[in-house]
Amino acid sequence: MTRAFTAPAPTGPHSGARPTRPLVGIVLLILSAWVLSCLDASGKWVMEAGVPLWLLCWVRYLVHLLLVLALVLPRRGLGVLRSVRPREQLLRGGSMLLATLAFFTTLSYMPQAEATAINFLAPLLVLALAPWVLKEPPRISRWVAAAIAFGGVLIIVRPGGGLHPLGVMFGLLTACCFAAQFIATRRVARDDPYTSLIWSGAVGTVCLTLALPVILPPALPVLAELSAVNWLLLISTGVSGALGHLLQIGAYRNAPASTLAPFVYLQIVSATAVGWMFWGHFPDSLTWLGIAIICTSGIGIGVLEWRRSRVAALRQAA
Repeated sequence: MTRAFTAPAPTGPHSGARPTRPLVGIVLLILSAWVLSCLDASGKWVMEAGVPLWLLCWVRYLVHLLLVLALVLPRRGLGVLRSVRPREQLLRGGSMLLATLAFFTTLSYMPQAEATAINFLAPLLVLALAPWVLKEPPRISRWVAAAIAFGGVLIIVRPGGGLHPLGVMFGLLTACCFAAQFIATRRVARDDPYTSLIWSGAVGTVCLTLALPVILPPALPVLAELSAVNWLLLISTGVSGALGHLLQIGAYRNAPASTLAPFVYLQIVSATAVGWMFWGHFPDSLTWLGIAIICTSGIGIGVLEWRRSRVAALRQAA
């Protein structure tokens, strides 16, 4: 869970030197896509084994937080816990938690590839809303790209496509939650990416731990019957979540966001492959058409925005 495009690019004061190893960045981003697709599949699997959604998310966030703290604190010290904008970090963590809950709910109703494809509507929603939420100049190209991508989503969720209406509803809700997370990520860009990674894990862990007296008792009979394999898959959700985000941070430390942008959409390939391996599901031709429209729209507006930023930088330098 938490798509590959959710990791903040390291633009803060701890971002280091300009990236110079694009191939390493691309490889790390592709690896993160596969790891996060395995996280999604593991979550879907253990829910089908009877593990309640809320308990799954608690384990996912708790293991994620403990692993990241164990890896980051020895190198960065306690200073990495401090945020320049703690309120925005809380908002980011809350939107990420809601996105996690909504996406795992989506996976309980629909196949992984389709659920992942709908999520890619999120960055285009951010671009379309940027004039109001980020105070950026309005651009017709962004609205057109968002409309085209939404057309691709409509093809995927079309009547007769076999997708559960509740799955579609929660899929669109997930995209909206991810869009809120991206907006909050822009507002905490001055923080170290590892700070954002720790705060996002901490917010989810604290919220779900406070709810544990309600979550745990109904789940105890299921946990008592859970097989060793399912226990490993449950714990692996936190490991793969932390690893996936660490790989993303490594990707953006080695390559510019403009270089990585087209490769973000390879997560649909990994989600499809994992979904096929776990459940034997493969999207039909119309669904692939919808996926292609979403990807083309996202890559197209990404290239256009990159060209605009380069032109603006050249004019400013002149």
